[in-house]
Amino acid sequence: MKRKIIVSLSIIIASLSLKGQAVNLEVGVKAPNFVLTDAQKKEFSLDSWPGKVLQINYVDPDEQDLNEPFNEAIDKAVDVDKRISRDHFKGFGIVDCKSTWKPNSLIRVIAGNKAKKYDTTILFDYDATLQKLWGLPRDSYSIIILDKNRVCRAIYRGKVPDNEIEKVIQLIIELTKE
Repeated sequence: MKRKIIVSLSIIIASLSLKGQAVNLEVGVKAPNFVLTDAQKKEFSLDSWPGKVLQINYVDPDEQDLNEPFNEAIDKAVDVDKRISRDHFKGFGIVDCKSTWKPNSLIRVIAGNKAKKYDTTILFDYDATLQKLWGLPRDSYSIIILDKNRVCRAIYRGKVPDNEIEKVIQLIIELTKE
């Protein structure tokens, strides 16, 4: 009997500690760190870009074009208008490989084209680790803006409405000046 109680308590404690690792990422919540790799198997985490505001695109490859107008506006604000400084900002993508039927080899080709188009880093989440850790939706496209301290300052699950794009650009500009 005593052994059953100890085993039961151990299971309860283990399940509670696992739940404590995941967080439903919302505005004002610090994003838990992760380690994911790029196509060359180089590891990246939130610490890979110290002191920078981050724009993270977490993408189901089947939804890859959903936020194209948003990304083009960010790209223009960085590279053409110079309103957002590359010294203080990094935008990158994370491919949610688990949410698609597409083979990983095809995903790497598609991601490689996006990386070249936007001159950025693309990471691969083969097991939906970040989706579970941050409470992101499956089969979707999420955009997360983190400040320099890795606190979530904006999150869009799905398409960023056209009337919100400039608002997000202004937020990024403000955060890079902090």
